[in-house]
Amino acid sequence: MMRATLDEKRRELLLSPEAPPTFTSPVQTPPRQRSLRALERSNRSHLMVVSPGCLEHWERLHKALPGPILQSILPLLNIYYLERIEETALKKGLSTQAIWRRLWDELMKTRPSSLESVTCWRAKFMEAFFSHVLRGTIDVSSDRRLCDQRFSPLLHSSRHVRQLTICNMLQGATELVAEPNRRVLETLASSLHTLKFRHLLFSDVAAQQSLRQLLHQLIHHGAVNQVSLYSWPVPESALFILILTMSAGFWQPGPGGPPCRLCGEASRGRAPSRDEGSLLLGSRRPRRDAAERCAAALMASRRKSEAKQTARAVPPTRVTRRSTQESLTAGGTDPKRELHPPATSHEAPGTKRPPSAPATTSSASASSSTSSSKRAPASSAPQPKPLKRFKRAAGKKGTRTRQGSGAESEDLYDFVFIVAGEKEDGEEMEIGEVACGALDGSDPSCLGLPALEASQRFRSISTLELFTVPLSTEAALTLCHLLSSWVSLESLTLSYNGLGSNIFRLLDSLRALSAQAGCRLRALHLSDLFSPLPILELTRAIVRALPLLRVLSIRVDHPSQRDNPAVPGNAGPPSHIIGDEEIPENCLEQLEMGFPRGAQPAPLLCSVLKASGSLQQLSLDSTTFASPQDFGLVLQTLKEYNLALKRLSFHDMNLADCQSEVLFLLQNLTLQEITFSFCRLFEKRPAQFLPEMVAAMKGNSTLKGLRLPGNRLGNAGLLALADVFSEDSSSSLCQLDISSNCIKPDGLLEFAKRLERWGRGAFGHLRLFQNWLDQDAVTAREAIRRLRATCHVVSDSWDSSQAFADYVSTM
Repeated sequence: MMRATLDEKRRELLLSPEAPPTFTSPVQTPPRQRSLRALERSNRSHLMVVSPGCLEHWERLHKALPGPILQSILPLLNIYYLERIEETALKKGLSTQAIWRRLWDELMKTRPSSLESVTCWRAKFMEAFFSHVLRGTIDVSSDRRLCDQRFSPLLHSSRHVRQLTICNMLQGATELVAEPNRRVLETLASSLHTLKFRHLLFSDVAAQQSLRQLLHQLIHHGAVNQVSLYSWPVPESALFILILTMSAGFWQPGPGGPPCRLCGEASRGRAPSRDEGSLLLGSRRPRRDAAERCAAALMASRRKSEAKQTARAVPPTRVTRRSTQESLTAGGTDPKRELHPPATSHEAPGTKRPPSAPATTSSASASSSTSSSKRAPASSAPQPKPLKRFKRAAGKKGTRTRQGSGAESEDLYDFVFIVAGEKEDGEEMEIGEVACGALDGSDPSCLGLPALEASQRFRSISTLELFTVPLSTEAALTLCHLLSSWVSLESLTLSYNGLGSNIFRLLDSLRALSAQAGCRLRALHLSDLFSPLPILELTRAIVRALPLLRVLSIRVDHPSQRDNPAVPGNAGPPSHIIGDEEIPENCLEQLEMGFPRGAQPAPLLCSVLKASGSLQQLSLDSTTFASPQDFGLVLQTLKEYNLALKRLSFHDMNLADCQSEVLFLLQNLTLQEITFSFCRLFEKRPAQFLPEMVAAMKGNSTLKGLRLPGNRLGNAGLLALADVFSEDSSSSLCQLDISSNCIKPDGLLEFAKRLERWGRGAFGHLRLFQNWLDQDAVTAREAIRRLRATCHVVSDSWDSSQAFADYVSTM
């Protein structure tokens, strides 16, 4: 009878909005323990009756529940109520992290990376849940913990999303900009910080229009500050440049797209108009040089495929200079104005034009264009079909009709480039030939594209990352043009983009950006398979172009070679990019360099180090010097000019013949961390070198970390290294990495016993990855148990049988 009364009262309490938020009973109130046992004996469905109940009543109820009762309820709630009760649970000293971790294991069924440190499982689960629901890869109706008609899965989880990934054919972009998800997009605009694109494929016009609106909302009116593109082997030019220009802060409503309700009338006035190029560039006109004509030819070929709205890649097309000019200037460009820019733009009076861009009179251009169109046979190369907004001239020969004022701009390229003027008639060029002829052997400054007016930009991102995205000439020119005035950019990563000769354009753009008063670029990460410049000359050029750079990471996998050496006129790098003059003092604090195979000139590296007096961290990977004396010269330069250096790292270098230089380095009293990774330190004279190395380390009281992975230290070397922690040592070493050093369990156990005997106490971290500890699991466990009383041990269960060849080489 008592139980029936209690159940009826609970139903009345949970279902009635007018009921008080406290638990009452018609009989005398039992103690807390008795109430807890009664609720635990209750059927689970009675506790879950809160889900269809009144939300306001539930908000009052869970705040009044005692902690033990609330703790018993938490595992029974669905994710929506569990998320809403989080704040109350924390105030009562309860944690929901274990519940969210269990939900992750049971529903997501993936294991987080071992390198990832999860600080909040609720945020991680909700972010992944949002992505799965958006892509349709999870069925919320399949599990009662995910299904609740009172809540929208996307809206409820959107405020936890800090990073959003768009894949393949832009799945999810159309859904997010749909009217039913307007509140979801508004929430994302305030919570999302990173936008990633992975494995993109060709997309249709509708998907690109949705992406245009999405980027405008998240970047221009949102909080996104980082855009990253990954693994896009065949980038679609229109989509790639759309992402770039939107990231740089430019907004152009697509054809037929709805106006942005957030911009308002004033902001809509900033949107690109029919003559976006003149609007953004003002009275300053770029020169009509070879590089720009190259981009114009490439864009003309692309317009032909876009007019047909095909998603397939278009094969290389032969275009004529006449047809390219006709398709690009028919949209209202005045030949007189284009061929004769004012002397105050980018050409001083008396400046000679490049041979590839001869100056002609407007009348000559008109007659030339007219005569060439008369001479063109019917079997000539097909003309690229212009977009709808470009109209053919009517009436007199050689004239162009301007577009009506009410028409909207449909092409994003029109406000990035002002296309080339008149071309010579009848000359045909392959698209590839245009690219090579325009870029190779010409003056890098001939790009001549002026900075876009900052007043015409919306908010832009601060971090841009391009990983394995090959950049065509057209894409590279667009990127360089945007970079020249992208003052909000703080970090730029270009990884394996096949820049080739476009690296000179990039350097010119970075130099122009550095000259801007508000330039914020402080980190540059550049890596590629090949480079037309040797890596040290490229480093010197970057440091000269960006003297305020703080972090520079540069890597070239293969030796320098000229791009397309068979092309006539392929001269070396321009004189203003490389030079013998001294590098001015810079602000570099972190420098990472990965070298191709081959001896590197030590004087060039020393010149960079001498100019980097603020350098705090230096990393050299796969560096080869002609002699140990060259390596010693580098170390001596570090000691004399880089007094602020704290961390020094060498990876994959043969230092077997540089033992005296290594000892000199270990005696440096300014370094706090040194890494010798796979440097073959103990390949020669280990019996003599190890005691000398230990003696140098015992006398160094500033060195905090020593990393020696992959140097074949062995048991004997490990026991010799243990003397660093002896009682007569002044060393303050607290981090030691001896991974991949052929260490066996018995040697590790003896090392642990010596540390116990000397009683040095905890000295920090000890890394033991990929050693031969599986040969005697019992001894290895005992050694690790003893070591954990002294330091924090990080190890793994590595199969040493994979290292048989290494074992034979040490026998």
